[in-house]
Amino acid sequence: MDIFEIIKAVILGLVEGLTEFAPVSSTGHMIIVDDMWLKSQEFLGKYTANTFKVVIQLGSILAVVVVFWKRFVDLLGLNRIGKKHVDSPQQRLKLSQVIVGLIPAGVFGFLFEDFIDEHLFSTETVLIGLLLGAVLMIVADRYAQKDPAAKTVDQITYRQALSVGLIQCFSLWPGFSRSGATISGGVLMGMSHRAAADFTFIMAVPIMAGASLLSLIKNWEYFSIDALPFFIAGFISAFIFALISIKFFLKLIDRIKLVPFAIYRIVLVIIIYIIFF
Repeated sequence: MDIFEIIKAVILGLVEGLTEFAPVSSTGHMIIVDDMWLKSQEFLGKYTANTFKVVIQLGSILAVVVVFWKRFVDLLGLNRIGKKHVDSPQQRLKLSQVIVGLIPAGVFGFLFEDFIDEHLFSTETVLIGLLLGAVLMIVADRYAQKDPAAKTVDQITYRQALSVGLIQCFSLWPGFSRSGATISGGVLMGMSHRAAADFTFIMAVPIMAGASLLSLIKNWEYFSIDALPFFIAGFISAFIFALISIKFFLKLIDRIKLVPFAIYRIVLVIIIYIIFF
């Protein structure tokens, strides 16, 4: 594997890291950039290239863990090890609520993973996902509560967690955007934009890790040691740029909401369609 192919991995990692947690679809952007310019399938093969686009998300996952490490320690109860347990009167997000939010997309992803890999990893299907996701985001901002019931992630209910989990199933379509779907769903269910974003990031860790592991296992026969530098370069690049984008996005989302991202998605669809179709 030569230096130019490693540079392509770094570019894809940059695209993944910068777009994973903004509601614009990182997978959709990677597919568009790769299909139209980088052509990783030509030297990796179709299934290895598709697996890379999933596994590279592990770099972004690590960035989330770094940013939210205190929250994950609290969720897993690791902060109570060796300490006498005292019930806190303050409501906190529970691990069981995160699990409830994960179940729907986990089930649908397991059932339809082969279909998604085979038929939905193309520029044409991504453009459809980008457009439909943009519509959902505009609707969410239009009908957002002026005084949301859940202003912070610790005020989320089980009903809200399940509703967000169901809406997250739309994000299995590349281009729709996991964060776009879940933040929109959270806002429609009475969360603030920041609470929905925090819940989205926390849920992203187990579901993205699971999807990456499943993709690796199912496509292991197509993986070769020659592709390892490509995967490592993409992983490191995704981690660095995701770390930057998460902190920036969390400061931004409560100020500008979702509509500007939706407009960007629509403009992107129009430009790509005019130029290439």
